[in-house]
Amino acid sequence: MASHVQRTLASLRKSGREAGVVERWIQQANKRIDLFGFIDLVSLDPHSGSIVAVQVCAASSLAAHRKKITGECGHLSRAWLECGGIIELWGWRKQKIKRGGTAYRWIPVVEQIQYQDGWQINRLDKS
Repeated sequence: MASHVQRTLASLRKSGREAGVVERWIQQANKRIDLFGFIDLVSLDPHSGSIVAVQVCAASSLAAHRKKITGECGHLSRAWLECGGIIELWGWRKQKIKRGGTAYRWIPVVEQIQYQDGWQINRLDKS
């Protein structure tokens, strides 16, 4: 079974973006640590010429991760944006392929987080 990070990497690469994992596993603490507290992946988007910080989660925890990016890690998120970076939050959910059927597929819910006179969240259509 693929993880949300693996699904995101595959989706980014399929769209022509280069991407790499920047979160790290700390064995002694038995937990993962994100780059700057909020970045799981870094992606290079040749279409827009941008460097993109990507936070990955289940769709059910989008609100908690959004709060983490804009609150707890807000100063680092703003610094990333001020340096010209983009922040995307990818939440994965299962969706039935056919109504009444039993087969599912994973669908990303993607939000772009910006700061212009306050935090702004823009939903991107990736389905």
